[in-house]
This record gives sequence, C-alpha cells and structure tokens, in this order.
Amino acid sequence: MLTKNESPVDRLVRGVLGAGILIASFAGLGLTSAKPLGIVAALIGAVLLFTAATSSCLLYRLVGIDTSK
Repeated sequence: MLTKNESPVDRLVRGVLGAGILIASFAGLGLTSAKPLGIVAALIGAVLLFTAATSSCLLYRLVGIDTSK
C-alpha cells in the first residue's frame, strides 16, 4: 500500500511539472517519433503525475522524507 508522504503544495508542483513535461514530450521532444529524449521526458512526466495523484513518493520513503506533516 502507498503511504502518503507529500504535502498539497508538493502535489501541486509535481502535477504542474509532470503535465508540462508530458505535454512537451508529445509536442516537441519527439515521443511520437520514438526519439530517446521524448521517451525519457514522457516517463518522467508520467512518474510525476502518478506521485501527485497518489500523494506518495517512493524516493521520499526510501530517504525518510515526509512533507505531509
């Protein structure tokens, strides 16, 4: 189960950045033409959106950070 460890501000920043990076990967970085930079950007954007949606960051859990308090 995912433990919530992100504050609302953290989630907002991740959501905005994730959406922006994901849009950029489709629009200009070449995800549709399978360019490596576009694929990496899409993965990073998707991870940021997932962590924002679930309020849980695995990296935070591994290093003991909890911004939800």
